[in-house]
Amino acid sequence: MSPMRRRALLAFALGLVLFTTGVLAVQLDWPLDDTVAGVMAGAGASGLFVALLMWWSPEACDVGRPALRNRYLREFLPAMLGYVVALSLSLWLLKSIEGGLLRAVVALLPVPPIALALRAMIRYVRDSDELQRRIELEAVSFATAGVSLVYMGGGFLQLAKVIDVPSGVAMIWVFPLVCLLYGIAKAVVARRYG
Repeated sequence: MSPMRRRALLAFALGLVLFTTGVLAVQLDWPLDDTVAGVMAGAGASGLFVALLMWWSPEACDVGRPALRNRYLREFLPAMLGYVVALSLSLWLLKSIEGGLLRAVVALLPVPPIALALRAMIRYVRDSDELQRRIELEAVSFATAGVSLVYMGGGFLQLAKVIDVPSGVAMIWVFPLVCLLYGIAKAVVARRYG
């Protein structure tokens, strides 16, 4: 079994455990905050999706040098862990803080870790070879075009009063949707070059 497939199985197992724990915590009324259970279920569902992408992706999906990949993981994974912690802390604190500057600061707690994750991504692409850069560029292009199309369609439906999506909900989903479509597009593009 290839290393990519082994990592896919690991991601699948971890995702399944997180998703199941989050869902059971809500369904069986475990003494776990609903926000934490929701984050666990969401992280688990993401892990399951990532596992499917990894299983389906060719090994050539990431042809970067091992040292470059290791540096990327050393920078990216702590930033994402920081994001999960900052988001959980922010949601918890916002329940008890009333208006003002402090509320704005607490609401923006998850932004710096995401900025660090984006920095890791940019450094990875910048230091990759030409083939990997081409794969990344095409994947990001397809992802941003897809999200732009979905949001434009949603905007037309919103103006026609067919749907009513609160602006905060719409704004918060831009980055995750770009990441989701990027993952799918990268697997498809890499298969073409692989």
